[in-house]
Amino acid sequence: MSPPNGVTRWWLMRHAPVPCPHGRIHGQLDVACDTSEDDVFAALVRSLPVNPVLIESGLIRCRQTAGALEAAGLLLPPPIIEPDLMEQNFGRWQGRSWMDLEVAKEPDLGDFWRDPAGTAPPGGESFASMIERVTGAMENLTAAQAGRDILAIVHAGTIRAALAQALDLEPATALRFAVQPLSLTRLDATADGWRIETVNALPFL
Repeated sequence: MSPPNGVTRWWLMRHAPVPCPHGRIHGQLDVACDTSEDDVFAALVRSLPVNPVLIESGLIRCRQTAGALEAAGLLLPPPIIEPDLMEQNFGRWQGRSWMDLEVAKEPDLGDFWRDPAGTAPPGGESFASMIERVTGAMENLTAAQAGRDILAIVHAGTIRAALAQALDLEPATALRFAVQPLSLTRLDATADGWRIETVNALPFL
């Protein structure tokens, strides 16, 4: 079923899980994900709209997730690549684990934990800054794809940032949202502003 007149529906999906037994910080690193759970993707296809606009961040884990949805039967167009929907840039901390940083007595770590939303990792960006770029990208894409269903395969931080701008939340508050791999968050852009339909839904459970 198409969106009602004047409504643009955003179906925000976090990419499939990235195998990482050591809990490394991936951020904007281009790492692969695990798309081996065929039954999970079949259930997701049943929950997604027909003929959506497809948007990806440009990282391979989003492309792999879209490919698994196509293999499960979802007809998708070529993606619109929007780098401003990438995960938060953790700079020089990317590829390391939080435990590694603690053991190494990383000098900027204390400031980060005191204000994890407002402090940028060395060489990276703060979550507050990420909200600004995600907000701009979503506003532009909503205008360009008005009245459509938009399937955006993105990242946990991206979805938290989208919720922050839709709900007018402080950045630190938005960090409290749980966003599981392959979860769905539905935000509707209406003439009266954003409407939140669902957050972190797992239709395959």
